[in-house]
Amino acid sequence: MFIGLVGKPSAGKSTFFKALTLMDVGIANYPFTTIKPNSGTGFVKIECVDKEFNTQCNPREGYCINHQRFVPVQIVDVAGLVPGAHEGKGLGLEFLNDLSQADALIHVVDISGSLNEKGEPIEKLSYEPSNDIKFLEHELDMWYFQIFQRVWRKFSYSINQTKENVVKAIAKQFSGLKVNEDLVNETLRKLNLLEKPILSWTEEELKKLTTELRKKTKPILIAANKIDVPGAYEKYLKVKKEFPDYIIIPCSAEAELALKEANKHGLIKYIPGSNDFEIIDETKLTEKQKKALLFIKENILKKYGSTGVQEAINSAVFDLLKYIAVFPGGVNKLEDSQGRRLPDCFLMPPGTTALSFAYHLHTDLGENFIRAINVKTKMSMKKDEILKHRDVIEIVHNK
Repeated sequence: MFIGLVGKPSAGKSTFFKALTLMDVGIANYPFTTIKPNSGTGFVKIECVDKEFNTQCNPREGYCINHQRFVPVQIVDVAGLVPGAHEGKGLGLEFLNDLSQADALIHVVDISGSLNEKGEPIEKLSYEPSNDIKFLEHELDMWYFQIFQRVWRKFSYSINQTKENVVKAIAKQFSGLKVNEDLVNETLRKLNLLEKPILSWTEEELKKLTTELRKKTKPILIAANKIDVPGAYEKYLKVKKEFPDYIIIPCSAEAELALKEANKHGLIKYIPGSNDFEIIDETKLTEKQKKALLFIKENILKKYGSTGVQEAINSAVFDLLKYIAVFPGGVNKLEDSQGRRLPDCFLMPPGTTALSFAYHLHTDLGENFIRAINVKTKMSMKKDEILKHRDVIEIVHNK
């Protein structure tokens, strides 16, 4: 699982990245603070199944607090993209290529409208954030289109002469961007191109094809950052109305980072994604810290229910990509060989079956599969049965 953070310079991507990962990265209010991509581990949060078994889990990876399980996800923060990125402006092609293997993108948008299109500071609320959403869509679509356009003449003539399967050929051309044959076949049918001779495809049809492939392989969630700036909420409502098909989440990456740092240093107790926090010892806080924490509580947590950062990563994985979390386990034994209870939790794509989950755990389990057992219900499952979110599955196999 690989989530890319994108957006124009100074929109708050690096702060958002640090709030997710607590990695030490450069944060500054000027373009191209980030040049090389930052890669780290963030976490999606789910209700742990351990509570249903009246026990406490011991994660091999990630962690669990108060039966809230945090499952690791790879996060990559690329440098800010500017208009013309697909043409190489601002090292744009290099930054776009860093996203090639991303499953989904979180577009961090400065919803306060305090940056121009290049990411340079301007008067607050004077810029329309909707322009950033349109610009990023265009850059990503043109990136995909140019990959195809560069080889199109030779590619189309070769397909026409050799009669190679067009679906396989296109999937191969875009394989580095996570495009597969099923997706190509579905898209060509949708655009009525499957039965049309490839040499007669127009440039407009090619653009529609590559745009559809981009939307499917690089879906975007909007993180409406800097929501705490006065007037930003109205901008957020306007953007939501203009882009009804997007998941748009109000966020304050600065607030999330402040809460996580305070928690890390033992000043407060805070579970990421919560709507409140607990001050451990008020005497250890400076007046400035008290004022900042009060601002976060009153203007962000009470108003929006969270800082939005945890909600954004969760929504990208579970709402945008429709992934599910599945726990391996046994009806009579939840521990692994080292005594850890429910040590593993895997993020699986929609449509995962009992058999495909067995293969994911280990090839031998898939090849020697007999049946699966739903540990919660103790009912047997057929190999083609579709798994559900938070299932606990035991694989029965030939030893």
